[in-house]
Amino acid sequence: MRADSILIVKHERKLYLLRDNQPLRTYRIALGLSPSGAKEHEWDFRTPEGSYVIDFRQEHSHYFKALHISYPSPADLKRSSSLHRSAGGDIFIHGEPNRPNKPISYYRTRDWTNGCIALSDDDLLELWNLTAGQTSVEIVP
Repeated sequence: MRADSILIVKHERKLYLLRDNQPLRTYRIALGLSPSGAKEHEWDFRTPEGSYVIDFRQEHSHYFKALHISYPSPADLKRSSSLHRSAGGDIFIHGEPNRPNKPISYYRTRDWTNGCIALSDDDLLELWNLTAGQTSVEIVP
């Protein structure tokens, strides 16, 4: 059974994989290095908040597989523009680094991304297999 949506609750550090608003799976996640608040501009190390979709997949990246999130939204662009900064892009749900420079326990116990949502490789593989197409993603504080 495939999921039809993803809910990310930042303060819980949880990703909920949903079908018909019912949880199929729950995963522990890592966020950007500055996890509080919505992403304001490129390189602020925050994870965005809002409504997005998975718009493409990368089987080969710097991480073990990656699902691209459709950031920035019009609201994100408005926010960054008001600061005279670029909104940035390349926000993914991804696994652990293919070439880690820290022990694996580091990546599984703290926030470490530049603004993406990271899972263990095993969890990312399960998420990858349980989603298809433009899956909706809601990211809340």
